[in-house]
Amino acid sequence: MAGFIEGGPRSQTVLFPERLEDWIGEDDLVRAVDLFVAELDLSALGFERATSARTG
Repeated sequence: MAGFIEGGPRSQTVLFPERLEDWIGEDDLVRAVDLFVAELDLSALGFERATSARTG
């Protein structure tokens, strides 16, 4: 068929992985930093927008 362009696989929904977890190894140092920051009380540290809005 003239002009037909073959598409990509239907199972591929995005160009990059949907989750950052797929890119970071289990023993990567960034996981320790993530846990540390998750434990911080950002509101007490003066961050005004530390709490997400109800809409996300």
